[in-house]
Amino acid sequence: MTSPTIMTNAAVLIANRGEIACRIIRTARCMGLRTIAVYSEADAGSLFVRMADEAHCIGPAPARESYLNISAIIDVARRTGAAFVHPGYGFLSERAEFAEACAAAGVTFVGPPASAIRAMGLKDAAKALVAAAGVPVVPGYHGERQEPDFLGEKAAEIGYPVLIKAVAGGGGKGMKRVDAPADFAGALESAQREAAGAFGDPRVLIEKYVLAPRHIEIQVFADTHGHVVHLFERDCSLQRRHQKVIEEAPAPGMPPETRQAMGDAAVQAARAVGYVGAGTVEFIVDASEGLKPDRFYFMEMNTRLQVEHPVTEAITGLDLVELQLRVAAGEALPFDQGGVAINGHAVEARVYAEDPEKGFLPSTGHLWALRLPTDDGLRVDTGVEAGDEVSPFYDPMIAKVIAHGATRDEALDRLAGALGRSVIAGPRTNLAFLKKLCEAPAFRAGHFDTGFIERNLDSLGAVPQPVDAEAVRRGVLALLADHHDDTARKPGSEAPSPWDARDAFQLMGPRRQGLSITVDGERIDDIGIEWLPAADQTSAIAVHWAGGTTRPAETGTDGTALAATPDGVLVIRDARQTRVGLHDPFSVDLDHLTGGSGIAAPMHGKLVAMLVVPGDTVKKGQRLAVVEAMKMEHVLTSSFDGTVTAIHAAPGEQVAEGASLILLEPLET
Repeated sequence: MTSPTIMTNAAVLIANRGEIACRIIRTARCMGLRTIAVYSEADAGSLFVRMADEAHCIGPAPARESYLNISAIIDVARRTGAAFVHPGYGFLSERAEFAEACAAAGVTFVGPPASAIRAMGLKDAAKALVAAAGVPVVPGYHGERQEPDFLGEKAAEIGYPVLIKAVAGGGGKGMKRVDAPADFAGALESAQREAAGAFGDPRVLIEKYVLAPRHIEIQVFADTHGHVVHLFERDCSLQRRHQKVIEEAPAPGMPPETRQAMGDAAVQAARAVGYVGAGTVEFIVDASEGLKPDRFYFMEMNTRLQVEHPVTEAITGLDLVELQLRVAAGEALPFDQGGVAINGHAVEARVYAEDPEKGFLPSTGHLWALRLPTDDGLRVDTGVEAGDEVSPFYDPMIAKVIAHGATRDEALDRLAGALGRSVIAGPRTNLAFLKKLCEAPAFRAGHFDTGFIERNLDSLGAVPQPVDAEAVRRGVLALLADHHDDTARKPGSEAPSPWDARDAFQLMGPRRQGLSITVDGERIDDIGIEWLPAADQTSAIAVHWAGGTTRPAETGTDGTALAATPDGVLVIRDARQTRVGLHDPFSVDLDHLTGGSGIAAPMHGKLVAMLVVPGDTVKKGQRLAVVEAMKMEHVLTSSFDGTVTAIHAAPGEQVAEGASLILLEPLET
């Protein structure tokens, strides 16, 4: 496609942040457009800010005061003469009032008309609308009444399990599966709070939870000339807490007749609201007997570009952001339905700053190293570079890694290989977890649904894992090398010279030394270091400790990466990170001590609810507090029966990872 003169040198303001802002900037530049970034104070040094032709601060870190501040963004658009505003995904991308504000300011909103956003934005009304157009919907309650007791009655009528969903949003925010009546009230309260925080609207709807469900969505595109097409499906069934983890296109096992039926239904839904631009119609498919053309149900329509749009680009050869901008400029789609075809298979993995071994808790901090492969058949979309910070204020995604191949197996092999070779040092990540997902035999065979991850947490490594002994050895080696940085090493030696006057004197045999270290924050005092001299005058290190003895010959070190930090070294091995440091006997963090019987913040975030007061008696498993991080709520519970003796934080406060929130005294038995 050639760039029309009406768009040359025009400016596009990106009303978003992170990887999607970077993604839009890249395409806009190729089209000859000037790019304008808006950013919060927390993002002042971010990659997208550095990439844009110009950038303007719009407020403090909280999204409500910056990326959700319509007047501040419109003000920048006016002052800079922006011709277009691209909302990306999330934030204001599905807010009809933002589209209207753009129109009122004489700026073209890159997306559908406000009427379409409004029609599809409220899930209850959207379901009624598409049902009238002949699109099948899931049974449920989509009405206006929101009293907890009434909603509980409706859930009982529908039959458990049910799904509570935010009326005004998506992306897993404000969405809770409930399996029993006793759990409904707590799940409803949490869903409403999440919905209010993420979308400014606490209303929810209740739906039947489909067993053996596959989440399959259809990418649609429409222009202002009456053309509507679909760009085939994406399978987004690999999810955790309703957040997509791995997406692929086309859907495994998709029969042509089902693809046709779902594509037609998606186009029908788009036409029903006068849609324009890129949109995604999401369906839940009952896959208990395969993907049949009469077993799919409308869930919602996302009136924006999706996070997973790169897999559609990979199999069609299209640039969806370019198409968005051209359609927004009034151009007609350059193809009809017969002009697009599926080429090969593509899979995308979302790399998050989170710790699968600790319940996927968000992880923040400095990126000491970041290396993601970009070989043939691979694509990386990211919004960070080595040296950047992963902020607690926004989504924890670090990057999307996309692999394309002639077949599904080739694409999955390519993706698994890329994840295994990736190096991210600093925040914990889900790299190892994603790699195991790509390699899981049942997933490779096409036997999966939206519950696959929850059923296979153990085999996917999403449970506490033993300490990687070889990573500890490599970390100790790096620490010793740093400690002896002014001593000479013999050629070919992996260890510092053992003959250092600072280390005292020893006669005969292999040289040994004791060491006190920390491994992932846990102190280990019984580390024994043994230098193993060889005939060629080189030396190697064996590490003796409670976890075993690790010698260089026992495990290879290929693919191991190390990153130095002020308090030690990060060892990346088999996509897992191990933090190794020398123990400092004089270092005590009083703010993070819980006295062995307390509740500490599991991550950096905001305390949104404190559910107990001093003097309360609590039971094992009882909800004590709620911490919000990266737009998701995390409930803290008691691990034993006890009495609350002290509260160290109040709702609304920002809390650091490890900070003491509640002190408990165990009940006497």
